[in-house]
Parts: sequence; structure tokens; C-alpha cells
Amino acid sequence: MIRSFTKGILVTATALSFLSPGKSIAQKVDTVSTFSITGYIDAYYAYYTDSVGPGSYQKFPTTSPRSNTPGLNIAQVSVQYAGQKLRGMATFHYGDIANSTWANPYNNIQEAHIGFKVCNKLWVDGGFFRTHFGTELLTPAENITSSVTVGTYHEPYYESGLRLNWDPTAKLSVNVYLLNGYNQFIDNNNKKSVGLAATYAINEHLGIGYTNYIGDDAAPNSTIKQLRFHNNAFLNYQKNKFRMQIGGDYCLQQNSDIATHSKSASMYSALATFRYQCAPKMGVYVRGEMFSDPEGYMSTTFLDSKGKVTGYKLMGYTAGAEFKPTPESYIKLEGRFLQMDNDQYIYYYNGVAQNTRFEIMLNGGITFDMLRKVTTRVVAEDESEESLTK
Repeated sequence: MIRSFTKGILVTATALSFLSPGKSIAQKVDTVSTFSITGYIDAYYAYYTDSVGPGSYQKFPTTSPRSNTPGLNIAQVSVQYAGQKLRGMATFHYGDIANSTWANPYNNIQEAHIGFKVCNKLWVDGGFFRTHFGTELLTPAENITSSVTVGTYHEPYYESGLRLNWDPTAKLSVNVYLLNGYNQFIDNNNKKSVGLAATYAINEHLGIGYTNYIGDDAAPNSTIKQLRFHNNAFLNYQKNKFRMQIGGDYCLQQNSDIATHSKSASMYSALATFRYQCAPKMGVYVRGEMFSDPEGYMSTTFLDSKGKVTGYKLMGYTAGAEFKPTPESYIKLEGRFLQMDNDQYIYYYNGVAQNTRFEIMLNGGITFDMLRKVTTRVVAEDESEESLTK
């Protein structure tokens, strides 16, 4: 267990209780701001039955993407400030996740944004963001599993633009985005995109969410409109030792069919993940996934074994176990099986084309606080904030 390097609490203002006969002024502690620096490291060993060459990334690379070699998934440092009127965050990361999924020249910036409070419960933020889209998150520390589904792989990982954040209640959160594009830091065609993320906690055990993306990311010189409408919905449930996550995507894009490039094409994917805490420090989990992109506009197009131009269609199954030596650390052992459609032989093992792939990965990770400083003040409950700051 790694101890925090520095922890401190700074009290910036103290209001004295003035006692009068039979009366006292109640007090409360008000948080003015917090500043923190945190870290996260994940290392792995993985093996795939797909011969892409020593040191190369496997197909659908995200987590643990190199075969038969130890590797570093991620080493990241996050700096965060949260005040009453201003807030900001920057996360820098290095490793195979950053190199395989983030684009140069910004692949070492996971997110960097600053925001200000417009009014009560309403904020505006701008900069580089982690994706708002999807059911699964990005790292093994955040997800039930170590790997992410093929559907998640084809979702955006990062985005840039403006975010309007509104949290009207403790249960409901709504974010509206104005973006440069789908999985893009820099706008490629001067056409802005929009997105939405909304989550609602039905009760302490059950939560639901919906995310979307609407935009045209066609090349600047393209005469064909390719407006994309990508939708995602998910459900999270956790009670006692059981945890469940179910989600799915449905996407439509204009003028993207293989045959004529004049009709809309569709893509859909789904996942279901279940985890059971079988001991105080041990849990087991399973996941099923499917992905279908017959026109190949999200994945890619290729010739199948019958000579037909098509896109990816597959099913996948994952099983694993997680051991947590401490609340901040984990060790995960996971196996996964992917099966393409009958004629889609995209994998190669021992020189033979196959439509299936086995993979196994061992991950170890830890999160830690490097610095946490909280600025507070003591105020009288019956006095207004204005009178205290004059």
C-alpha cells in the first residue's frame, strides 16, 4: 500500500461564537476549495492467439494490447482544482492505452479543461475531455473487467469543445456538449458536433443513463453528407455482493452503405457484465458482448472468405477474477474469446487464418493520493455569505 506523500487541511477563516444569555449562534464548516494530485499505474502480461508480430498491437487495441510480453497499460497523474466559482482538471498519461487509442500530438493528454460557475448548479467547461459516451469506462481500475468490448473500442475515447453541466438534484446529472468531432481533438472539417449525457439514480442500487453524438465528420473536400447519430443507453445495478452492468449502442450514418454510398447504414452493439463478491477481497465476473457493423463505416471494410466486401460482425465472452489486496489496488486475471462471423477470417495463428481469437491477460494496478489540500472556513448558519465576506 502506498501512503499519501502529503496531506493537509488549511482553515482560512474562523467565525467566533458570541454567546449571549440564553442564545448561541450555530456554526458550520463550509468548503471553499479543494486541490488534489492523484496517480494511477496499471501493468500487465497478455497472450493472444493472433500472430501480428512481436511488440505489435493486436486488433481492437485498448487494454493490454501486446501479446506474450509484459507491458505498461498506463501511468497517469491527475491534477484537480474545485472552487466555488472556478474548477479545472488535467490528466497526463503514458503507456499502451495512451499510445494505442489517443491520437498524436496530444496522445499524452487524457483530459485538460477549465470551467466556471454560471449560476446555482450550472457550470460551463472548455478544453479536452475524456469521452462522455458509452457504457464502459476506459481503464481496468474503473471497469468491472480489464478489457473493454469491441463496441466500446469503436466509441470515442476523447473529445474537445465546450460542456454545459447541470445537476438539478443529487439524482440527476445532465451534460450538453459542443464538439470538434467524433474522437477528435482538432476539427477536421469546420462542422461542429453536439452530444448529450444524462444519468439518473433511481435509488441507491439502480441507475440508468443515455448518451449520444450527432455530427458530420466527412472529409473537408467531400461532397457527400455523412451525418452520424450515435446513441447509447445503459443500466447499472449494485446490491450487497452483486453488481450488474447492461448497455447497448445504435448508430445511423447517412450515405454510408457499401454498394451505393447513397443510403444510411446502421451499426449496433451490446454488452452485459455481472460481478459477484465471493470473499472480502475476491470477486469473479463474466461478460457477454456483440458487435455488428455490416457496412463497415465504424470498423472497416474487407474481403471475407467468399470475396464479399463487408464490415465486422462478432460475438465475445469474457470471464475473470479480481483480488484486491487493499482498497486502492487490484490484481485481475481474465480470459476472453472472440468469434467473428462465419466467413470473416481476420485473425492469424501459426500462419493459419481463423475467425476466432483467445486472449488471456493478467493486470495489476494501484491508485494513490500524492497531495490533497482542502480550504475551509467556519461560518455562522444564520449569517449570509455576503455579510461574511465584506
